[in-house]
Amino acid sequence: MPLERMPRLRAILAPATGAGAGGRRIVWADAAFTARFRYDEQGLVTIDVTVRAELPLVCQRSLLPYVEQVERSSLLTVIENIADQDELPESYEPVLVEHGRMALLDLVEDELLLAVPQVPRSPDTKEVELSTEDGFIPPSEIEDERTHRPFQGLAGLLKVSKEN
Repeated sequence: MPLERMPRLRAILAPATGAGAGGRRIVWADAAFTARFRYDEQGLVTIDVTVRAELPLVCQRSLLPYVEQVERSSLLTVIENIADQDELPESYEPVLVEHGRMALLDLVEDELLLAVPQVPRSPDTKEVELSTEDGFIPPSEIEDERTHRPFQGLAGLLKVSKEN
């Protein structure tokens, strides 16, 4: 399933042009998925869905695009009324359908959105190390300095004017 057909996911992906981390070219590939429909012991329609994709994301450390390998599996159950979700077993995630129809594209897009890391970081990017050797002193280590109070002199003038 082409990533270009998923508007919500497309909004957070890195552009398909340009070189990514390590000089590799970023290309939008298709997402692969399997969906197995069945009835469970309670007679509920369930969907065992697995999605796999290579998502081009922007690393939040280096701000360079990279490819994140994602794979996600979920056990879903079909409901036709939002009130039915309260009656579901906890192991099922509800999927609301309208008129008995469901768009597989939306289902795959939802699973991919859930698989995207909250803060994308390329595994090729090294950890950033902070050092105090370059003269940087954290604020907690600064010795007690006198605070400049520009209006301190006005307090004394107010006292003098009140006495007069």
